[in-house]
Amino acid sequence: MSELQTPDAVPDPEQDVAWMRLALAEAHAAAEAGEVPVGAVVVRSGQVVATGRNAPIAGHDPTAHAEIAALRTAAERLGNYRLDGCTLYVTLEPCAMCSGAMLHARLARVVFGAADAKTGAAGSVVNLFAEERLNHQTQLQGGVLADECGALLSGFFQQRRQQQRERAQAAHPLRDDALRTPERAFGELPGYPWAPRYLSDLPALAGLRLHYLDEGPQDAPRTWLCLHGLPTWSYLWRQMLPVFLAAGDRVVAPDLIGFGRSDKPKKEAAHDPAWHRQVLAELAGRLDLRRTVLVGHDLGATLALALAPALPGRIAGLLAIDAWLPEAGGGNEAPSARRPQARGDWRRRCATQPRLAPGALLAEQAPGMPPAEAAAYDAPFPDAGYRAAVRTWAVADAGAAGLLPGSEDFWRSGWQGPSLLVAGTRPPAAGLQALQRLGARLHGAPPVWPLPGCGPCVPEEQGRAVAERAVEYFRT
Repeated sequence: MSELQTPDAVPDPEQDVAWMRLALAEAHAAAEAGEVPVGAVVVRSGQVVATGRNAPIAGHDPTAHAEIAALRTAAERLGNYRLDGCTLYVTLEPCAMCSGAMLHARLARVVFGAADAKTGAAGSVVNLFAEERLNHQTQLQGGVLADECGALLSGFFQQRRQQQRERAQAAHPLRDDALRTPERAFGELPGYPWAPRYLSDLPALAGLRLHYLDEGPQDAPRTWLCLHGLPTWSYLWRQMLPVFLAAGDRVVAPDLIGFGRSDKPKKEAAHDPAWHRQVLAELAGRLDLRRTVLVGHDLGATLALALAPALPGRIAGLLAIDAWLPEAGGGNEAPSARRPQARGDWRRRCATQPRLAPGALLAEQAPGMPPAEAAAYDAPFPDAGYRAAVRTWAVADAGAAGLLPGSEDFWRSGWQGPSLLVAGTRPPAAGLQALQRLGARLHGAPPVWPLPGCGPCVPEEQGRAVAERAVEYFRT
């Protein structure tokens, strides 16, 4: 038997480090080629039998992992698909596919660098090498040069994310009169896994970037257009959105300009309610929304009421949550008789306390909200300069009231479809009475669903229950 064919000796930690550095060199080469940086080396009796690097992108091959490439080359060179006595070194914990191939190859040892918490099949997610029922047992060792291997991967993905941000910035340049919350502010959002989408070429936007979620099939039997109010953003819908999707529906949830991931004009005068309505009408047309249930919370419900007449043939229902009819002259004065007292206090604080964190305010209205979720509401607003829209909408009753006269005929007589009104009753009856007044002005006097114990932020406290009832209600 030649030296190349002699099985490995007892593991040598120094040799393991040396071979792992060779695997790292392969990983660097993969990164230079634009592939995820993973490298592998097969060694037998102190000699390199084969090397491999990731190449799924270049080869259009989901099996082209570094380990598979190294195993194929080693088997060809040794003239045997069994690689008895060989050790495979790889910079990242192998996945289930590669682990299975290693076991079939009868490797003596597998040595890996960084652990893979998402797909690792050598202990992180599962451990195929510890399965005693398999007819071959391969020795396993992890953590060799783990920090260097992990740093290479982290740096690669960090650079890729930066490139994606730069491409997005080039596609949607920031206007001089607006601010854009850095993407890193949205890195940790509990319960909000959906990919962001952006538009900046709607005529009404005039180059501002609008963020929106668009989930579910384009040809779904029903679409839910979810409009947030003050001082929230599309994060508000995270409990309701999965229920709508589970029903097979489509969900579109924009961030109004000035909120969430959307651009934020610096001047408060920019946030005219009629302009927001026009932006939403153009968005509905661009996305070709059909069989749409308008879902609105707070002033988002006012926008929904005003938006419907601009979308002939697209509307299939109205779900108004914690809504009321704003009156001209609301402004900074005492809350109108139509607005719940708690809501008036909420809005006055938004207008007069520029450093007030929206998350803290919402946590007051929805006791029991985890701190991480409250913090997510603060993410769009790194400082008071980003809150021009919050301040404007806090005193927007007069402007919002101006939207309604043109839509009242639609809702009184032109609208024949279903509506559902939902209100929290804490403090007692305030929100419910406001919603009942709204219901009296809608065709058919739609039902009002009171939620005892809920405050003026029902989607936070009972979002899933509301969504489940809405799915059934609008299905019939």
